[in-house]
Amino acid sequence: MTALDARPRTGTTLRFPEAFRWGTATAAYQIEGAAGEDGRTPSIWDTFSRTPGKVRNGDTGDTAADHYHRVDEDIALMRSLGVTDYRFSLAWPRVQPSGRGPAARKGLDFYRRLTDRLREAGIRPVATLYHWDLPQELEDAGGWPERETAYRFADYAALAAEALGDRVATWTTLNEPWCSAFLGYGSGVHAPGRTGDAGSLRAAHHLNLAHGLGVQALRAVLPAGAEVSLTLNLHAVRPRTDTPQDRDAVRRIDAVGNRIFLDPVFRGSLPEDLVRDTADITDWSFVKDGDCAAAAEPIDSLGINYYSPAAVAARTPGGADAAGPSPWAGAERHVRFVPVTGPRTAMDWPVDAGGLHELLLRLRDELPHVPLLITENGAAYEDYADPSGEVKDPERVAYLHAHLEAVHRAIGAGADVRGYFLWSLLDNFEWAYGYSKRFGIVHVDFPTQRRTPKSSARWYADVIARGGLTT
Repeated sequence: MTALDARPRTGTTLRFPEAFRWGTATAAYQIEGAAGEDGRTPSIWDTFSRTPGKVRNGDTGDTAADHYHRVDEDIALMRSLGVTDYRFSLAWPRVQPSGRGPAARKGLDFYRRLTDRLREAGIRPVATLYHWDLPQELEDAGGWPERETAYRFADYAALAAEALGDRVATWTTLNEPWCSAFLGYGSGVHAPGRTGDAGSLRAAHHLNLAHGLGVQALRAVLPAGAEVSLTLNLHAVRPRTDTPQDRDAVRRIDAVGNRIFLDPVFRGSLPEDLVRDTADITDWSFVKDGDCAAAAEPIDSLGINYYSPAAVAARTPGGADAAGPSPWAGAERHVRFVPVTGPRTAMDWPVDAGGLHELLLRLRDELPHVPLLITENGAAYEDYADPSGEVKDPERVAYLHAHLEAVHRAIGAGADVRGYFLWSLLDNFEWAYGYSKRFGIVHVDFPTQRRTPKSSARWYADVIARGGLTT
């Protein structure tokens, strides 16, 4: 029994709102496979994963969980769970192989088949347009640091909505633009593997612009009543102490981790302190008149991805410099991350559901009129099939239980949270970790592609059936 399992049970059910959306989530490159089939061209993740030394064990997403060929099987798994919603992403290079020009019919046919099958199963399709798989041709032309990429994204959004707008009522423009900008172009640990503070700030701005232009493109095509959203991985950051110096460290990370997206999207402006903090990195001349107004196109909901909190302290003058390229655009010169105590996942991420509760209450106060969705939440553990073929994952169940309790408390405190999407349906290609980390509630034996629901899948099905948690 883990520490999280050891809490006393009262037999009480914490019920969620009647219309609460219970879902699971995946991403195209992580599960689809079929990397060279039906006209799909390389994305930046194909290129990155095929570059020696970039991904653990040299793994690639060429086959992944073979979802492209196993759609019916995977939808049957979802149906057995009783989920109401399924959040997936479209592979941009499968839909529009060159990143410009007409759509690929076979690529769209795959998503037509997927969404039709979901609807037949009584599951609402929730489509994300961009989950990090930029067509390589657009990266070769400069990628997200270049303004033109934002316009190409808007064209792609229109193509996807024209083809699938009669099937998909919920659309998300971008997933975790912070990761795209700062892991892809700052620290270089994600595709395309470029480094540099100035380039990451340019990428972040053009992702905000792409979001706004994408919303405009979607609204122009979709039927009235369609839901348009954005998903952010907001950082729950705490000071090590309550000193002014440590509180300022939180401010710096909040600016480059959270408000660089929240302020343009919901206030139509850049954070003034971020501009001051980074004045020696860039003059922000790539921000043109009207850009932030475009980024602030109204949306119908905000998706929140949360896994763990962070703690920071002020960097001592004369202390050791941060090693290697950083995803924090200069903030690491003034800030250091300090350990968060408690249990940890296989990713070595701290388990602390309080961070999710804190984020939801912050958003309740700062964005009171914006409905919220938990679009990703989950944990990786060292899962394996025992001799009987079962996959037991009590640590994951405890993690999910604690985080759903945090969501329930936030709803009780006035946060307008309307759904929860568990990450992830399937074990999959976990980016630079390859296949070494398992987040799924369904175990995938990658050599055979055999699917085995874990004990967490049965637990989640029970939660959905009850409409809440037994505590």
